[in-house]
Parts: sequence; structure tokens; C-alpha cells
Amino acid sequence: MLITRNFSKKNQYLISVLLIVLTAVLCYFSVGFIGYRAVALILLLVVSVNAILFDIFPVILSALLSALIWNFFFIKPTFTLHIGTAEDALVFMMYFVIATINAVLTYKIREVERKERDEVERAKAIKLYNTLLNSLSHELRTPISTIIGAIDTIKDNQNKLSERNRLELYSEIEIASLRLNRQVENLLNMSRLEAGFIQPKKDWCDFNELVFTAIKNSSDETKNHQIKFTPLENLPLFKLDGGLVEQILQNLIHNAIQYTPEYSIINIEVTHSEKNCIIHFSDNGNGFPENEMDFVFDKFYRLNRTSTGGTGLGLSIVKGYTEAMYGTVQLENLPQVGAKFTIEIPSEFSQSTILENE
Repeated sequence: MLITRNFSKKNQYLISVLLIVLTAVLCYFSVGFIGYRAVALILLLVVSVNAILFDIFPVILSALLSALIWNFFFIKPTFTLHIGTAEDALVFMMYFVIATINAVLTYKIREVERKERDEVERAKAIKLYNTLLNSLSHELRTPISTIIGAIDTIKDNQNKLSERNRLELYSEIEIASLRLNRQVENLLNMSRLEAGFIQPKKDWCDFNELVFTAIKNSSDETKNHQIKFTPLENLPLFKLDGGLVEQILQNLIHNAIQYTPEYSIINIEVTHSEKNCIIHFSDNGNGFPENEMDFVFDKFYRLNRTSTGGTGLGLSIVKGYTEAMYGTVQLENLPQVGAKFTIEIPSEFSQSTILENE
């Protein structure tokens, strides 16, 4: 409906008239079987369809045209606007009134429904906006305050700070800057995903190296967590977007660190099937509440039972990047403890490995 109402006025008039004319032609060849009064009902149905699809004036035109066509071609004497009996004249007048009222009321009902949908969408947008502001107020303000506080301490106590204290403050500035940079990158990445700007750039990648790089880039966060990854020596090269894969891994690692207790163990395994590269990412934390598992990939969604910060973008970016490479991501709770993500991405394999397997 929204698509047809985006048509130009000229096209709306043309299509609505053509629908009436085509229906009248079909009815003309079958009027002997269905009767001319049944034709009136069919034409009324087409007017209703036009009211659903188009603006009010093309609909009024189709109602008027359908009445004239019904009179000229179907009410005796045919091929004239003269009506032979008072009964047929009354039926014609009723048809014209009903067709017009039907067209107007159907259009108005659709307008009310459209406005209700707009209100719902507006409410969702406001809720999303408020959620974003609430998230950013903590996630951006905290590292900024840390940076400003550390810099002020260094400036005000240049001659009093020991080298050790100075290095600790520099470390705080670095960690806060990385945290701030990650949040800004996530917001930019989500904007690119929603705008459809993410286009995978495939190249041959060493997946073991991608995992090690993601772990290294997350090393500042993993001091109280253990990441286990055993590289497979015979793992082939994969032709995919290494940058997107690295972002997927880093967001999974960050999410696991944020939502699992200290000293939890994070396991990463990489395998492949005949057509897909497969990543198994699991932890031994508390898992996900069953009633929230359908929402964890939604933008800005954060688990209700946690007080941990975060913008709720990490897992939505994981899903967005995976789907940008035509892959799939699945989440499940493990039987004992923890959760497991399984990501499958279609990929070509290096020729040397294919030959070895053959």
C-alpha cells in the first residue's frame, strides 16, 4: 500500500482506471452467467481495492467510472445512459452512492490505520532514542571522566607523582581511550549496517592469525578471564573479509568478558564444513535467560538481570556482520554452565587443502 501511494498522481489515476476497465471487460463476457447485478458487486470490490491502494481522488474517479460503465454496458437498454425501469434507476442511484461512500470510508480507514502505525513507529523511535541516550550517558561519560581526571592529576601534581603513579595514570588514560574508541566504533558500525554500506571485501585469510589478533586486541580487558584457543595446523586459508571476522570475534570476547563472572574461561574453536567456515565460541559463565535469548541480537538490548554497562550493540553487530557475509549465528545455553555461539560463514578454501582432502 505504501509503495502504490508513492506512485505519481498520474500513475495512480491510470492504474485505478485500468483496474475498473479490465474488470468491466471480463464481466461483459460473463454477464450472461452471473447477471448484471453481480457485476455491480464485483465493480464495488475493485473500487474497494483501489481505496486500499491509492489516494482519495483516483478512488473517487474509479467509483464514478464504475457507475457509468455499469449503466452503459450492463443495465438495459445497454450502450446508452438511459435506464429503462424505475427499479433499475433506483438500483443505479444506490450503486453510485454506495460506491462513493465505500471508496471514501475505505480510504479513511486506511488513513487511520496508517496514522496508528506511524504513532507506534514514533513511540518505538523515541524509546530507542532514550535507550541510546541512557546507554551513552554511562558508556561515554565514564571513560571521558577517567581521562579528564587522570590528566588533571598529572597536571596538578607534576612534581609530586612517582614514576609508578604516573605510569598507572597513563594506563588508565589508555584503557579509557580504548573503551571510548570501541563505543564510537560500534555506533559507526551500526550506522553502516543500517545504511547498507557494509560490503564484504574477500581475500585469503589465515583464520588462526585472525583469532590471535582479536585476542591480542582484547588483552587489556582479559586480565581476569582466560581465553583458550588451540590453532589447527591443517586449517585451510579462507576467502572472506578478515576485518569483519576480527570485529565479530572482538565483540564476542568483549561481550563474554562483560557478562561472565571473573576468572571465567572463554573457548574459541575454528573448524570448517564442505562450504562453510565455522566458529564455536563458548564460555562457562551463567548463560542467558531462556526468555531473553530471542532478543540478545537486538540493537541496544541488555540483559535485565545484569547491572553491567554497555550500549547493547556488540551482539547486534556480530549478527549484522555475519549476515553481511551471508552467514548465520546461533546461540544456545550449554547443558551444565555457560553459553555457546556458533557462527557459520560461506567461504572458499585454499586449493592446497582441498587437494590434500581429495
